[in-house]
Amino acid sequence: MAGADAIIIGSGPAGLAAAQRFNALGLKSTILDKSDAVGAVWRRHYERLHLHTPRAHSSLPGLPIPSAYGRYPSRGQFVDYLESYVAKFDLRPTFNAPVSAVRRDGQQWRVEAGDASASAPIVVVATGWADFPNRPTWPGMETFQGPILHSSEYRDGAPFANKRILVVGFGNSGAEIALDLCEAGAKVTLSARSPVRILPRDLLGLPILSFAVAQRFLPTRVADFINAPVIRLAVGSIEKLGFKRAAKGPMQMIEEDGRVPVLDFGAVAKIRSGQIRVRGAIDSFAASGVTFTEGGHEAFDAVILATGFKPDLRALLPDSRGVLDDRGRPLVSDKPTSAPGLYFVGAIASPTGQLRQIGIGATRVAEVARRFLQDESSAGGFSTRG
Repeated sequence: MAGADAIIIGSGPAGLAAAQRFNALGLKSTILDKSDAVGAVWRRHYERLHLHTPRAHSSLPGLPIPSAYGRYPSRGQFVDYLESYVAKFDLRPTFNAPVSAVRRDGQQWRVEAGDASASAPIVVVATGWADFPNRPTWPGMETFQGPILHSSEYRDGAPFANKRILVVGFGNSGAEIALDLCEAGAKVTLSARSPVRILPRDLLGLPILSFAVAQRFLPTRVADFINAPVIRLAVGSIEKLGFKRAAKGPMQMIEEDGRVPVLDFGAVAKIRSGQIRVRGAIDSFAASGVTFTEGGHEAFDAVILATGFKPDLRALLPDSRGVLDDRGRPLVSDKPTSAPGLYFVGAIASPTGQLRQIGIGATRVAEVARRFLQDESSAGGFSTRG
């Protein structure tokens, strides 16, 4: 680890892509990860998960995802891909090295990680957001007699067969978990509090992401306006299904609010057929179930909180003012921050697909970091390998 140009925190897709791009530019990088294997978040996702973005737009720099994996690789296939990525580029993360804090130390960044602590002029935070589950609370929740799981703890529907399950939240995880439970024989109800946007995962035989990529140079409101009629025709009225339609279009919603629309590949049909029921927001819990704000109490055997994640990096970056917003989220990603030598990769949702953006962001950050090191070296700040 001695003499590293960059320390990369996290060995998920963003961290591995960043390390590959740094190494390709002749910069020495070190990866620290708190888990014991690459792609730890992907390893513990629910079993039926597939990429929501197509293989063609989901590869990391330098290595295509095998075509044998199909258009939408499974969770297990993507983990295998990450393993092959590490092997191909001889990336050697330091595992079981949780980073407690990153602090400025003169012209270097000091990464505090126990025995793996080190300093470098560059730090790349590639931790993603799935380690920060959002667990809202409601009155009476502690009295509920069944299990309450966050989506990050859900594995498969088999234990819930023939049981009454409430899935709280209708994002991509909520939709897919509800579908998984329904296909496993559970009696599923969805609680959808917020207005939503639903897109078909494929449109006219093509991945919906292909349209977003093709329209990426258009203002998001213009792209949403162009796409609205065909999407409405493909999805139908979501109001009739019990949902409220979000005022913003899907691309505008991602860009401005960081909210990703639901990419549907089966849940809507189950809702339309009545196999998955839709209710509104929760008012309170009781021992036997839930009371909804629109009225009515229903009994449930278990609750799955598909309520997303709220990354908060203030503890990781205690001294870095102007880098995070008031909730601890990065203000920028995939470009220079206000703190010299500190970068984030893959930290902000992209309308054209997160894995695609990770590749773009890792490439950009590596190039910017090399120029930064060269400029600092020319100014006599510190030596560089670039």
